[in-house]
Amino acid sequence: MIKKIIQVFAISLVVFSCQNDKKQDPFEITTNRIGLLTNEIQVKELDSIFAKDSIAKRTPGDQSIGYANEIEIYEKGGTKLLILETDEKSSPSSIIKSIEIIDPRYKTLAGLSSNGVFKDIKDHYKVSKINNTLSTAVIFVDSIQAYFTIDKKELPQKFRGTTDIEIKEADIPDSSKIKNFWISWDNN
Repeated sequence: MIKKIIQVFAISLVVFSCQNDKKQDPFEITTNRIGLLTNEIQVKELDSIFAKDSIAKRTPGDQSIGYANEIEIYEKGGTKLLILETDEKSSPSSIIKSIEIIDPRYKTLAGLSSNGVFKDIKDHYKVSKINNTLSTAVIFVDSIQAYFTIDKKELPQKFRGTTDIEIKEADIPDSSKIKNFWISWDNN
């Protein structure tokens, strides 16, 4: 009788634990994770992670000088998903150091994606810093290891053509579209 109770308990435990296992969302962005990628993944592991997708690695002979450590990930249908940058050029043991989020299906838990607007950033995250470059405002959000660019065409005229004026959160209209969305794992 005790043996039967133990068997029923063991089976119940296995069934219950299987039901609680949450399958990793392939498009969810969290700290140190983008879908199935983590901040510890090496280049040699990408083929298994993106087995159903296409991986395009730039080689030193590519026309884009300095981009030999970039890897582009495409869906089989041709949609570009991500651009990965490694810490070393052409090394299978390289670690991914930054990722440009291209496909808007990749989202943070708050729903922020590459096709978001500044309001999506400021309503859900603390802006750590804003840099003024010649053509963009670069917005850093340390809590999610991210930075975003917003084209200066989206900003008031006084910011265009100069890097001398400090850009503050209040200077960026809520409707300003995100131009680029990166996750940076440089400081692991």
